[in-house]
Amino acid sequence: MTGNDRRFVLEQVRVFDAPAEQVFGLLTEPAGLTRWWGPHGFATPEIQIDLRVGGSLLFTMQPPEGESFHLSGEFITIEFPSRLEFTFRWDEPVPDDRETVVELSLASSGGRTTVTLTQGDFATEERLELHRSGWAESFEKLDAVLHA
Repeated sequence: MTGNDRRFVLEQVRVFDAPAEQVFGLLTEPAGLTRWWGPHGFATPEIQIDLRVGGSLLFTMQPPEGESFHLSGEFITIEFPSRLEFTFRWDEPVPDDRETVVELSLASSGGRTTVTLTQGDFATEERLELHRSGWAESFEKLDAVLHA
C-alpha cells in the first residue's frame, strides 16, 4: 500500500445465546430475517433469497421516515451452519457506495454461537461507520429475537 491507501473493512464479533443452527437459520431464512434485519426503527417488508452459491438476495428496507430502498447481492459461500459469504450492494447507491463482501463465520460452543462479521472494502470511513452502526443495531435486534 502507498501512503494514502487505506482499507476500510468492518469487523465485529457478537456472541448469541443460541446454537449455530438456529442463528444460521435466522441469517438465511426470509421469515427470520424480516424480524431483525436493519437498524432500530427500520422494517424489511420484503426479502427474496435464493440460498445457493451463485443465488441472489434482494432486500427491501423501509426507514422510519422516507422512501424504501433496496440492497442486493449474490451468495459466494454457504456452509451450514458455520459460514455465509455474499456480495452486498445498494441498488440506489450514493456516490461513495461500492459493492462489498460480507463474511459471517459462526462458531458454536456450549449452546452459544460466536458470530464474526467482516465486510469491505468500503470507499470511505463514513460508509464503514454507517454499516458498523447498522450491523450493531441489527445484531441487537437478532439477540432480542433469539430471546423472545
